[in-house]
Amino acid sequence: MEAVLLATAAAWEQEGRACGEVREIIGAVDETFLERMILILMDRSTGYLLREEVAAERTYATWHALVEERLKALGTHVLSLVSDRAQALIQLAEQGLECLSMRAFFHVVHDIIKSYALAMGRHLSQARQELMKAKEAWAQRAAWSHAAPDVAAMQALIVARQAEVQQWEERQHAYRHHLEMLSLILHPFRLAASPPQPSAQVESQVHAAVDAIEACATRHGLPARHPAMQKVRKQIPGLAALVDFWWQGVGQDVEPWGLSPHGQQWVQEGLLPLGSWERQVAHTRCPRRKARMVQAREAVRTAFATHAITQRLAPHVLAAWQAWATERVNVLQRASSAVEGRHG
Repeated sequence: MEAVLLATAAAWEQEGRACGEVREIIGAVDETFLERMILILMDRSTGYLLREEVAAERTYATWHALVEERLKALGTHVLSLVSDRAQALIQLAEQGLECLSMRAFFHVVHDIIKSYALAMGRHLSQARQELMKAKEAWAQRAAWSHAAPDVAAMQALIVARQAEVQQWEERQHAYRHHLEMLSLILHPFRLAASPPQPSAQVESQVHAAVDAIEACATRHGLPARHPAMQKVRKQIPGLAALVDFWWQGVGQDVEPWGLSPHGQQWVQEGLLPLGSWERQVAHTRCPRRKARMVQAREAVRTAFATHAITQRLAPHVLAAWQAWATERVNVLQRASSAVEGRHG
């Protein structure tokens, strides 16, 4: 099986190079530790493992040699590289490959979760346990005598415990709402009405969401995690920079086509947001986030379908535009979670 897989991959790569189908790589790099350390380079747009190599070290020199050898064989280059903030990986992107070093959104969210989710979960779990104990005590006392003098006090205790559980469930729901907003914000389009947005708007909204998470935790008496949250805030500008980087790529594609202002508006406010939300809906498992994305997608789809340009284009021309939009949307890769999930 291993031999067949490798032979098939080699044949596909050779055919792709011969047909000119090799494209720019949107890379994700990381290490996994099994019996030995393995360095992994994945193309995030396709999920294709470009390199999986056992190595004795994970220095910049080792990474650079392995990646350069692979890119040379494929005849392509890396457009952006998603990774954690290991210095060797940052250097690999910025110095070795001369591309954008993208902070992995996966790690930023994980830092927030480590700061507050466990503490909040413990409070909720403890509240549920106390409620269960109160109910068990009531059941035991009720079996002895319904006329026990402390019946009213026990009923009041159960009501108080139920209220405490409900409070912590509501707090957890509010916390998760703020956390989910981070994922909904980090896009080239705003969720409401799907207008294009630059990185400055994204950065401002992400800061507001992080502030809301910290305020929520403080309001409910959770321990302060200032160093961890400061680390998160330092990474926000780098996360938001991906949006401007993506729009620059769109501009480079569109510029030679000489579109009119009306045509550019059709691309930026209809074609691209529709493709973006379609991709996000397909890849999102959270029911709450998916529902909001579906709503945004349907609003854009309706406007796009009735747009004068959409209705004038021949079916094959419209299909070509949509294929380009899909390809461009796939460039927006903000997390190394595919590599992390593979480790798991």
